[in-house]
Amino acid sequence: MNHIFIKTEKIRFQHVDYAGIVFYPRFLEMLNCLVEDWFEEALGRPFSKMHETNGIPTVDLKVQFKKAARLGETLTKKLWVKHLGGASILCGFRFEDETGITCLEGEVTLVNVAFNPNRDGIKAEAFNDDMKHKINQYLLVTL
Repeated sequence: MNHIFIKTEKIRFQHVDYAGIVFYPRFLEMLNCLVEDWFEEALGRPFSKMHETNGIPTVDLKVQFKKAARLGETLTKKLWVKHLGGASILCGFRFEDETGITCLEGEVTLVNVAFNPNRDGIKAEAFNDDMKHKINQYLLVTL
């Protein structure tokens, strides 16, 4: 069975500009929080432990801003997998307002990397079979 990872987030004063709408870099921070929560809650790989030896940097990001989100609103943030490679994941995401209207959508490519022992470099590292199985539970052909 395939899943969509879903979280909600209330738009706070810290997220908005003078006009009271989400300042676009805050959307990207919210996306990063969604990815971090997905890794911890759904994949059992919290960043606090992963980053001792590995990382999962964003290597490509495509975003479309569809509708302003305003102070006090609650967004539903959705994330799913579109493609799983050996060491990379292409995820789709969508943020919707309380009425289900899309505010933000796009794709993010993440790559699993291992740190060199002295942490002076990184290299792509394939996901192990257990992690591939967990990620595959979020693989959706269409949404």
